[in-house]
Amino acid sequence: MARVTIMIPTQRRPDGLAVAARSVFAQAGVDPAALELVIVDNDQVPSAKPVVDDLAKTAPFPVIYVNEKRPGVAFARNAGMARASGEFIAFLDDDEEAPAGWLAALLAAQARYEADVVFGPVKTRAPDHIVEHRDYLERFFSREGPAEAGVLDHYYGCGDSLMRRAALPDPVAPFAVERNHIGGEDDMLFGHMQAAGARFAWEPAAWVWEEPVPSRMTLAYTIPRAFAYGQGPTAHCAAAQPRDNAGVARWMVIGLGQAAVFGVVAGFKWLTRARDRAAWLDRAARGLGKTLWWGPFKIHFYGRTA
Repeated sequence: MARVTIMIPTQRRPDGLAVAARSVFAQAGVDPAALELVIVDNDQVPSAKPVVDDLAKTAPFPVIYVNEKRPGVAFARNAGMARASGEFIAFLDDDEEAPAGWLAALLAAQARYEADVVFGPVKTRAPDHIVEHRDYLERFFSREGPAEAGVLDHYYGCGDSLMRRAALPDPVAPFAVERNHIGGEDDMLFGHMQAAGARFAWEPAAWVWEEPVPSRMTLAYTIPRAFAYGQGPTAHCAAAQPRDNAGVARWMVIGLGQAAVFGVVAGFKWLTRARDRAAWLDRAARGLGKTLWWGPFKIHFYGRTA
């Protein structure tokens, strides 16, 4: 079995980190001797170290602690990559929990499809007290894909993924630091890999649970986040080498149309208190993000001092 690094970036979520790490320790169908866990604490003080030290006492394989003091999601991921020794890097978020067969399913799919990156589904569990917009919120934080495993012509986010290190454009620091505050560093990486001919695969058996922190289970978080997700296609064209000006213009026009049409529908749905009104507002926000994608409209979700 090839050497595998499992990486969990975290910032002041000790309970979620402990759940995620213990689910990694319980992986079945893989050789523990070929595994290591890298936990990246993206905090100015080593706040996660006591949790990591406690976890390491019962870990079946090495646990490596990295304290990346510079705030930012790309800084955190790159710091972990610099310490990782695996030929494959599996990413798990600190609000996720992996079933026992998760890693084995990712590795089997990678071998079957000779994939450079394998993605799996994310299933979200909303707290019991959330009633309004519950379906929308669970879908927002979930990741759905094809019912069957196979090769993909697109890509997903970094959480619940397995990367072949040799396929990365930079095996030590592949994540773009200009995305530190706004996110999308994984989309930019996978977009560049796709342009270079990388192969992506999907494995529905490699699913994880996700339990977002309660403060994120609100429209006040998800709608601005939807707007930021909408900015992705246009921003990716703008960051291409050479810059894809035609793509930028195309996505801006598409976004303007989506914002207008979905915005009208969302307004009507809101007036009638329709159950799916949040989903239509989400679509309108994503359309608007495609149009308003540059500097002043970038929303900082990461990189704040903890």
